[in-house]
Amino acid sequence: MESIERTRKIMVVDDNDDGRRLVSKVLKMHGYQVTGAAKGEEAVVKAQSELPDLILMDIRLPGGIDGLEATRRIKAEPETAKITILALTASVRPEDMQLALDAGCSGFAHKPIDIDELPKQIAEYIARK
Repeated sequence: MESIERTRKIMVVDDNDDGRRLVSKVLKMHGYQVTGAAKGEEAVVKAQSELPDLILMDIRLPGGIDGLEATRRIKAEPETAKITILALTASVRPEDMQLALDAGCSGFAHKPIDIDELPKQIAEYIARK
């Protein structure tokens, strides 16, 4: 039987290597296991193989599929549909937020990240599961 106290796995999807490393470092300091992806296609494949507890999804990914489409694909598969996805975005435009919600995101993590607030926000979403 799996322990309730197990380490939670977070996937950080961001094409910006520095941003992805910073978020990963902050989350690791708070005890999370972190995996990453730089592209939408990679995020979909990793979500299926690694089944993270939560995904931070940059909604503006270049080339291939963007974060919104990656979210739709993850949410469309039965084995990954229940993964919580937060849109990782610098945009505060209501229409962008609505697009993320319509794609299947549960909420938002804003860029630039607040290194104190992000772990609290993630803990709140994981506690809801």
